[in-house]
Amino acid sequence: AFIRVYSRLEFLMSNWRNHILREFTPNVARLTLVADPDGLLLEEGVLAGIRERGFELIPFEDHIAFRYAYESRFRSRWDRGEKTDLVVVLRSAASDLDCLPYDLLQAGRRLSFNLGEIFPNLSYPIVTALDRGDLEALYEAQRRYAPGVLGNNATKEFVLRHVFEIAPELIRRPSDLLRVLLRRHYRKQRIPALLDERFIQVLRQQDGFENWPLETIISDREAFFAFLQERWPLFLDRSIKQNIAGVKENKKSYGFEFPGPSDLPFDHDDIRVYIDNLFYEGILEAVFHEKAESLSKTWLAIGIRTDEQADRTRRADGLLKTLASAVPKEDTQYEGWFHFARTWAELVALTLESDMVLPESTRQEMVTLQTRIDSVLVSWLKSRYAGLINLPPVPPVMLHHIPRFLSRYIRDAKENKVAFVLLDGLSLDQWIVIRKELAKQRPRYRFRENAVFAWIPTITSVSRQAAFAGKPPIYFPNSIHTTEKEPALWTQFWVDQGLTQQEIAYAKGLGVGNLDSVEVMVARPRTRVVGLVVDKVDKIMHGMELGSAGMHNQVRQWAGQPFMANLVDLLLENGFHVYLSSDHGNIEAAGCGRPAEGVVADLRGERARIYPDPLLRGQVKERFPDALEWQPIGLPEDYLALLAPGRSAFVRETECLVGHGGASLEEIFVPLVQIERRDV
Repeated sequence: AFIRVYSRLEFLMSNWRNHILREFTPNVARLTLVADPDGLLLEEGVLAGIRERGFELIPFEDHIAFRYAYESRFRSRWDRGEKTDLVVVLRSAASDLDCLPYDLLQAGRRLSFNLGEIFPNLSYPIVTALDRGDLEALYEAQRRYAPGVLGNNATKEFVLRHVFEIAPELIRRPSDLLRVLLRRHYRKQRIPALLDERFIQVLRQQDGFENWPLETIISDREAFFAFLQERWPLFLDRSIKQNIAGVKENKKSYGFEFPGPSDLPFDHDDIRVYIDNLFYEGILEAVFHEKAESLSKTWLAIGIRTDEQADRTRRADGLLKTLASAVPKEDTQYEGWFHFARTWAELVALTLESDMVLPESTRQEMVTLQTRIDSVLVSWLKSRYAGLINLPPVPPVMLHHIPRFLSRYIRDAKENKVAFVLLDGLSLDQWIVIRKELAKQRPRYRFRENAVFAWIPTITSVSRQAAFAGKPPIYFPNSIHTTEKEPALWTQFWVDQGLTQQEIAYAKGLGVGNLDSVEVMVARPRTRVVGLVVDKVDKIMHGMELGSAGMHNQVRQWAGQPFMANLVDLLLENGFHVYLSSDHGNIEAAGCGRPAEGVVADLRGERARIYPDPLLRGQVKERFPDALEWQPIGLPEDYLALLAPGRSAFVRETECLVGHGGASLEEIFVPLVQIERRDV
C-alpha cells in the first residue's frame, strides 16, 4: 500500500480531472482508499469518469452505514469470486487514512488528492470555497495565464475575472453591473460570499453606485429580480414619455422595497437580450399599463398585459422555442437539467391553465419536444444518475441530501429551527400552481426555488423515506415496501446529528382540516426540527380521472383554500425556517397492457413493477420490450424495477390515468423551496 502524492509539475500539465482519473485503472486493486479532504472525487465529472472505468464509490462517513454497504454489496461478491472495483473516500487528510478499519487498510491501496497541489499559486481558502464544478475554468485560467504566487485579494480577483467573468474595476455604468448580475442570477451561479465581499468592496470604491443596494442584489437572486420587477413599470412610463427619460426620482415617491435608482437601462443591448426569457420563464411578471396598446407594438410587449389569451399564447410559443433550442445533452451537468426542468414546468403549468386555448400546431410541437426530451433524459440517467448519490449535500441534489443540508443550519446556532414540509406527489409544474395561489393570499412571501432529483423508481416508499431518512434506500431494506418506519428514520437521523428526541417532531396525513396538532408540536419550546407530510396532492392524483388538466384544476382549488398559507404562517411565526419539497411528481399516462404475472411482483404499480429476481423481471419485459429495466442504483440488490415504456402505464390499453413511478422529467425533478416572509 502507498500514498501517491503528485508533483507540482504533473498537476500543471493537463485537465485536473485527468490527474485523478488516470489512477483508476480497472483490475489493479479491487479496493482503493482515497484521502480526499477537498471533495475532489465527489465532483460530478470525476464521479462520472470513475464509474465509466467500472469503479463504484462509497464515502466513509458513518461507520455503521458504511459497514452495511461494504459487507452486503462488495465483500459478499468478492467472496463469491466476482470482480468489482471499489473506491472508499475519506474526507480527511492522507494521515487520517490510518484511522480506517484494519481490514480495509490490509486490502486496499492508498491515494491522496487535494486542491493545494492542483492550484499551488492560488490562495487555498479562496479556491476551496468554490463549487467543484468551477475548478475546470480556474484550472484552464491557471494554465493559460500562469500567475505567480497570489495572495487572498489577488486570488479573489483572479477567480472573479476568469471563472465568473467579473472584472469589478471595469464596471462603471449601471448597464455594466446589470449585465453581470443578469448573467449570474439567470444561470443561478453560486459565488462564494468572500468573493462577493471583494466585488462589493471594489464597487464601493468607485463613483456611481453609492445608492445601489449592492449587499442585497449581488448575492440574493430573488432580491435582484424583485429589484428589477419594481422598476419595470417605471421604465414603461419613461418609454412613453421620452422627454422625461433622464429624470430621476427618489425611492420614497415610488414606495420601493429595495432602495436605489429608479431608472434602469432595460433597453441597453446587453440587458435587453435577457428580457424575453425573464418574462417567458416567469422570473419577471408582465404588468398592466395604461398605454398597453401602443407599447404592445414594440419589443416591450412581452412584459405588458394586454389580451390575456394572446399573452399566454405568445408566452407559450416563446417557452417552446427556448426549450427546443436548449434540450440538455448526455454530458450536461445536473444544474443544466434543473434549469431545463423548471422552464419545462412553466410551459406545462401555462398550457394546463383552465381556460388556456392553444393552437393545435403548438400542442403538436410540445408533444414532439416531449418525446425528444424523454429519450435524452433516459440516456442521461443511465450514465449519470448513479454519480448523483454521493455528491455533497450542499446544495442538495437528491432528496436524501435534504436532511444533511438542513443539519448545517441547525448546527450553526442552538436557537435555529427548521421545518421540512413534504407535499407527497407534487410535481414542479403543480408547485407553480401552488406558488401562485400562495402569492395571492400572502403577497409578502418570497420563494427561493430550486429542484432536486427524486429516487427512481419514483414511488413513495422509496423516495419519501429517503427524504426523511437522509440516506439512500439501500440502508432501509426492511421498510422499502412501506412508509411505517419513516418517523423512526427521521428521528434517528437527527439523533445522530446530536439532537434529543424531545427536539424532533414528525406528522403525516396533513392537507385538510385544522392545524391544532401541528400548532401544539411547533409551539413546544424544545422543538427544533419538524418533518411534515402533506398528502392531499397525492390523494387528488390517485382519484384523478380527468388527466393532467383535471389534476392542475383540483390542485389549484385546494391551494386556494387557506390550509397551506396557514401552515406556513404557523411555522414562520414560531421561528422555523421553512423548506418545501416533494417525493416525486406525476404524469398523465395511457395504458399499455397489464402484465399477467400472478403474485411474482413485490409491487404492482402503474408506472413501475418491482421484482425480487432478474429472471422474473426479464420474463415480463419480453411482453413489454420498450420497458426500462432499471438497475438497483442505491437500492437493495433484490429490489429490481421495471419501468413502463415512455409515458405509458401497466394498465388496460383503454385506460388513462395520472400516476408516478417512472423516470420522466415531471416525475423525477421535484421542487425544493425555501419560503420566507418579507419584513416590509
